[in-house]
Amino acid sequence: MKRNASLLTLAILAACSPIDHDDGFTSLFNGKDLSGWDVDPRLWKVENGIVIGTCEGPGTMENNSFLIWRGGTVSDFELRATMRVVGDNNSGIQYRSRERPDIGQWVISGYQCDVHPAIEHTGMTYEEKGRGIFGLNGKSVMLDPQGERWLIAEHDPVEIDVSEWNEYTVIAQGNRLIHTVNGDLSSELIDCHESGRSLRGLLAIQLHRGNPNRVEIKDLRIKELPKGDILPFLPGEAKRIDKPRTSNPQGGGPVLKAP
Repeated sequence: MKRNASLLTLAILAACSPIDHDDGFTSLFNGKDLSGWDVDPRLWKVENGIVIGTCEGPGTMENNSFLIWRGGTVSDFELRATMRVVGDNNSGIQYRSRERPDIGQWVISGYQCDVHPAIEHTGMTYEEKGRGIFGLNGKSVMLDPQGERWLIAEHDPVEIDVSEWNEYTVIAQGNRLIHTVNGDLSSELIDCHESGRSLRGLLAIQLHRGNPNRVEIKDLRIKELPKGDILPFLPGEAKRIDKPRTSNPQGGGPVLKAP
């Protein structure tokens, strides 16, 4: 039997249930162009009020490329994104992240809410070019001060079709990160790994290299939240787990090779 998500998590989700978009939220897109964003213009555009990123296939991009918000950095916030991925590949919402000019332009490393067609990865907590997967869809995980993973709760995974429009929500307060999809909890992380975690950084949207795909975003809004507490490592009845692995690095099918 799966353990329920924590009562505190459920209380946070109840308080953050769908509300009027004008209730403290600010839109990060103007509906016309990519003003305020830094992007590879060969890959991203705005069409009919929708932001579109396109990877034509293997060989198109050397690295994952990111649509980077230049309006500032984010710390404690709630973000809501309505988006979809068409094609056998994935995307993600980066937050509290940093640029990696050592790898390439428009490359980002940091926390990610995964927008992935494989159910185990949908809405999971992940660190791009960093510590990897923390908790799969359906898992609430805590990292100890050494960066080891502890399972603190399990719940039914969220099952969706990422090629359809879905609303992804990220709630970040202190060292607690919560991801939901269409209002349902997908994953949660309490990051007590002080030397590895980030409490502030950049916001970005991922366009994944490799298999042909198109990322579309029609709504992206953010609301600042009060500064959250730094929760201590208190494992209680938590179970030590290994770092999750993946057999679906891009989508649900095979990774295509460049011609």
